[in-house]
Amino acid sequence: MKSTDILKTLFWLSVFSIAMAYLESAVVVYLRAIMYPEGFDFPLAPMRTDIAITEIFREAATIIMLLGAGYMGGRNMATKFAWFIYCFAVWDIFYYVFLKILIGWPDSLMTWDILFLIPVTWTGPVITPVIVSLTMILLAMVIVWQGRKYEKIRISRNEWILLIAGALIIVVAFVWDYSSFILSHFTVSELISLSGKDALFDLSLQYMPGHFPWMIFVLGELVILTAIGLLFRRYRRL
Repeated sequence: MKSTDILKTLFWLSVFSIAMAYLESAVVVYLRAIMYPEGFDFPLAPMRTDIAITEIFREAATIIMLLGAGYMGGRNMATKFAWFIYCFAVWDIFYYVFLKILIGWPDSLMTWDILFLIPVTWTGPVITPVIVSLTMILLAMVIVWQGRKYEKIRISRNEWILLIAGALIIVVAFVWDYSSFILSHFTVSELISLSGKDALFDLSLQYMPGHFPWMIFVLGELVILTAIGLLFRRYRRL
């Protein structure tokens, strides 16, 4: 793939991702104006069931759209994956940029946020998804740029293992605080046997961010960076 073609794809996927980020931030502005008229903060305000379901499917739809953009941008599975994570990362970073411009939030990079709702609530300081996004952009650019020279660029099995392991470790870091809070009130068996979700829902409305597990997060980042380094070195030698 020619450098000019890569730059053209990079430009248009960046435009697409930034536009999606604005739409995402606009939805959040509307929701916060309705649910948090005095400004967003923990504990969370109650959310109607239909709105909560809509939010979950909106998040899923966002991922599908980003997957579609990545699939159309790449030539093979490695580059399709690379463009997907690139789009995701740019979207995520500019989501916070637009929120800062529109409503002056977050106050700082250490401000806590709800990051995701599937399958449980993910939380963490804003700087953490930004770091993950920058790491994703690095990985994407290594794959795409090396793919410029090698038609059949691929991620090796060991590199995939490291990438997946690192990603899972970071997910653990994001769900750690919220899950610890829930498990301090219910055992796993009690959660499984709950006949209704009212008790769990009421408890979730009492959640206040406590401690982010930085050691777990950093470990996950180091594992992913190791995979990126191995990939870069392998193709640099060819």
